[in-house]
Amino acid sequence: MPPGAKILIPRWIQLVGLPLILLFLWVVAGAVKHVLFLFIVALLIALFFDPIVRVFLHARLPRGFAVAVVYIVVVLAVIAGLAGAGTVVVTQSKRAATRFDDYFTKVQPTIHQTDADRDVDRLQHWLNTHGLSGIHIQKRGHDLVKSIRQKDVGKYTHKIVTFLEGAAISVGKLVFDLVLILVISIYMLLGLPKLALSIDRRFPPQPGSVPLIARMSHAVVGYVKGQLLVSLIIGTSVGVGMWVFGVTGLVPGAGHYALLFGGFAAITELIPYLGPILGAVPPVLFALVVHPLSAVWVVILFLFIHQIEGHVVVPNVMGSALRLHPLLIIFGLLAGGEIYGFPGVLVALPFLAACRAAWEFFGERVALEPWPAGEAGLIPVEVEIEPTPPRAPPATPVAAPDPADGAAGTPSAPTPPDAPTQVR
Repeated sequence: MPPGAKILIPRWIQLVGLPLILLFLWVVAGAVKHVLFLFIVALLIALFFDPIVRVFLHARLPRGFAVAVVYIVVVLAVIAGLAGAGTVVVTQSKRAATRFDDYFTKVQPTIHQTDADRDVDRLQHWLNTHGLSGIHIQKRGHDLVKSIRQKDVGKYTHKIVTFLEGAAISVGKLVFDLVLILVISIYMLLGLPKLALSIDRRFPPQPGSVPLIARMSHAVVGYVKGQLLVSLIIGTSVGVGMWVFGVTGLVPGAGHYALLFGGFAAITELIPYLGPILGAVPPVLFALVVHPLSAVWVVILFLFIHQIEGHVVVPNVMGSALRLHPLLIIFGLLAGGEIYGFPGVLVALPFLAACRAAWEFFGERVALEPWPAGEAGLIPVEVEIEPTPPRAPPATPVAAPDPADGAAGTPSAPTPPDAPTQVR
């Protein structure tokens, strides 16, 4: 294929072949959904690591050795990160559960009541001293604390801790899929140069154009880097903000869990659209338990952070990483969730970014045979029109005879337009 030329897809393939191919792919994808998902994830990993491997190749290292070094470093870093994060999450979750349990059940010896009852009395005192004495919540507040205490808060907090521990253990059940993804991605990463050469032979890069594999790799790397940077910024902002609230006393005790809140916000930020809302739930609940008025400060903090995120961080960090219409993004997220649940949602956007790069590449090299106006599926239709009855010609006015010009009833000759009018 000479540079600049395009492959023309005939009209009969457009009409019959393409729909059949799409239907076949849809049926096969539904039958091997799990395997296809694993291969898609492996492909995205290979595209992400390909630029790093090429850096080692510039140092004249064999590609196999470079791939091994990259994967060993990444696997060790992931294991260390998961171990550290798991330890922090489990430890601080147990501390938070214990604090929550004590808040409702442990009677303080100095005040002879629980912290929850004390805060109810404080809230009623604040209302009375600020001109809101007509609002009586003290009795209802104590009844609510008593009902929560009778329902054994420790039982529910223990269930939460057990769930978190079980979730941490269930991660080990995914080892087989993760190992399989790593193996597939290694084979893909080793074979990317041959695949790129075969594509370049069939579709030679045009002057100033980037090859297909490089385009897809750039799209995936750009999205992942931008998303990770956004998560890091948001998580750090939440952690620092909660730590400041704990130090200043606006949210008592928040400084002890600032790392947990920040890490949770950073992880949920990876979830499009719903992530910012989910990241605010634990800090707000914690503030409500510590002191109801503290929740107001936490809500203000998250509103401020996400306003900065929407107007400053995302436009400048993500930039043109996706370049997709918002409706297509929403469709991709919903389709990913419908096909493969939460993992499908996480994979949907980088996969769409790679597909956009492939679409642009083949859009420059493949064209559809146009449909002429007379052959665009138009069927000639004979229209029967009823004949219109002939209309009578309009009557020509006849001039009245002049008695001086001959016999009556004989019309006078018409006067030529240019003839002068005679005056008798």
